[in-house]
Amino acid sequence: MFYCRQFNSPSYIIYVFFIVIITFVLTVQAASNFYKLLGISRDATTKEIKKAYRQKSLEFHPDKNKQEGAADKFAEIAYAYEVLNDEEKKGIYDEHGEEGLKQHEQGGGGGFGGFEDMFSQFGFNFGGGGRRSGRDRERSTPDVEVPLYVTMKQMYLGAIIEVDYIREVLCVNWQDCMKNSKECQGPGVRVRMQQLAPGFVQQVQQRDDRCVAAGKMWKSNCSACPSKTITEKIELTIDVNAGMRPGELITFEGVADEKPGYSAGSLHFKLLEKSNDNFHRDRDNLYKTVEIPLVDALTGFSLTLSHLDDHSFTVNVNDVTECDHVMRIPGKGMPRRNGRGFGDLYLTFEVDFPDKLSSEQKAEIKKILSSGSNEKKDEL
Repeated sequence: MFYCRQFNSPSYIIYVFFIVIITFVLTVQAASNFYKLLGISRDATTKEIKKAYRQKSLEFHPDKNKQEGAADKFAEIAYAYEVLNDEEKKGIYDEHGEEGLKQHEQGGGGGFGGFEDMFSQFGFNFGGGGRRSGRDRERSTPDVEVPLYVTMKQMYLGAIIEVDYIREVLCVNWQDCMKNSKECQGPGVRVRMQQLAPGFVQQVQQRDDRCVAAGKMWKSNCSACPSKTITEKIELTIDVNAGMRPGELITFEGVADEKPGYSAGSLHFKLLEKSNDNFHRDRDNLYKTVEIPLVDALTGFSLTLSHLDDHSFTVNVNDVTECDHVMRIPGKGMPRRNGRGFGDLYLTFEVDFPDKLSSEQKAEIKKILSSGSNEKKDEL
């Protein structure tokens, strides 16, 4: 005999509802992990979050902390700071936990994610609005790209750089300077109806900077916010990871200028590498030219070099070195971005020939070289 359970019964729906709610609550409670990781409270200020990150990142930086698991801990701390330093991500994390944050980053929005689809099958609706279409999304002000010059040593070791950035932000009371306008269809867009003839009406779209949003127009000569925006100086912490390459961008979302009716665009810092007197770089490899005297080129030599982080290493050459000979030294290049070792160092040797030789020196050299060739003839 077969029995069939009715899965859409009220009791079963309530049971599923409470199971999912309990799962969600546990996920939200786990949101304190990022705060514990940085050693701060949930109501910590931006400066407290930044200060805690700097202390923790220096403590677990792989170049300074050689303990097992330090690199993984450093990556977790960096991700925790990235989330808590971003107001939008922080809000999603505080409300929905790390799982909700992952769904948001994957394009699932900042809500319940997969839970919404599950509840919709039983008639439940959270928020009721569904996903916004691309047409409804708020437009942004232009992104800003700023060059950031760093040394090769900073790219080798990694660096934390504090900068001040000046931008335009909305006045505190900017919304008091708006009035209703049916003709405004969006920021800078005004649509009015023009009668061409009896019974014939044409819709005309015009550019009008007084329109700040759909149905909203800026009041002229408004004392609450005369210029729409004010100047603000903000402090930013730029984290240059070891092994980053010239041309890479470090992005701060929502930090560009603000404007009524628009969300703030992104601020991009473009890494530009200062020239180095000892090395030049190509991706993860380093290159250096070394000049050696003729006697070393003929007899071999031992060379001690200083690297970008000031540690010394020795290169031993026992054979004859030709002019412009290139020697590869594995693992002495730049750190790889994936954390898997280092690139290589390529040394190019230039032989320094003497400007002139005395008669005695010429005779000795001929004697030495001739004796070597005579020995070979005797062997034949």
